[in-house]
Amino acid sequence: MPILPKSCPYLPMPDFNVTILLSGSFSNMVLACLLEPLRVVRDRAGAGICWKIATEADTEVSSSSGIKVSPDTRLADAGPADLVFLISGDKFREGNALIALRRYLSSLTQDCTIIAADTGAWKLAMLGCLDGRSATLHWQLLDEFAETFPKVRVLSDRFVKDGRFWTCGSASAALDLILNYIGDRFGQAAAFDAGAMFLHDNARRSGASGFDLTLASSAPHQLKRIIRVMSEALEQTMTIADIARAVNMSERSLHRLVVEKLQMPPGKYYLLMRLDRARQLVLFSDLSLNDIALRCGFAGASTLIRSFKAHRGVDLRSLRNRG
Repeated sequence: MPILPKSCPYLPMPDFNVTILLSGSFSNMVLACLLEPLRVVRDRAGAGICWKIATEADTEVSSSSGIKVSPDTRLADAGPADLVFLISGDKFREGNALIALRRYLSSLTQDCTIIAADTGAWKLAMLGCLDGRSATLHWQLLDEFAETFPKVRVLSDRFVKDGRFWTCGSASAALDLILNYIGDRFGQAAAFDAGAMFLHDNARRSGASGFDLTLASSAPHQLKRIIRVMSEALEQTMTIADIARAVNMSERSLHRLVVEKLQMPPGKYYLLMRLDRARQLVLFSDLSLNDIALRCGFAGASTLIRSFKAHRGVDLRSLRNRG
């Protein structure tokens, strides 16, 4: 499936198949950080994103916290996929089922991206998939990983993308990586929606004013300040120059930081915040579309509807009908 242009709304999208390969003692948190953002994209888009779980030995596996998971399918029957998650845990040194894993991975097309999380990169390295490639994994194992697999270029980055093999370590890095993938594959509007669900606290709290938003603790302090200024000015919108002055940055530095961390220009991110707020008000309030438009910095309902259609690919009025 071709990558959509970043300016393209992510509705509609073709069917998309994910295979989740779990090893013993896998991390529930890593699994959730990879899968839940895709679930958000599926639910918001109404698209056919589906997933199935397989294990290397076709047997039940337990997570690091003891939660037991049974496979949906035998590995040999898993079939083609657009995306594969290889999530390994503390038993990463065991290679009892590598032949079956090798056979399945070799059957995948070159268009399929394989995301190896936590200690998943160790399994890929055991199979020789990472020879001559760059990779990373959980930070505690980087030195041992480099010594064990000298043909792999081991990096300490949060995540590494090398061709079809993408690797990461911790749960927070897995979340960053899948949001990056969603942005590339489904467009930045989809990545914004998924990120807003898990990186931001935008619940409508009693007594809260505007779009109450707090970025994840791993985000740079300056970026938090930028987003907070934006969130407090959704009704009376500010120019990017105004925002830069409010956070004591040059426009150029602000633009560079936002593009680097959020993969889109600050003006577009600000607009998507306002559209997301409009969506919440359509779904969860009885305000008229004109009142919602004014509360989100638009001149009127028609302007809001046009902007929402252009960036979301759906008529905002239909969301109210769904509610």
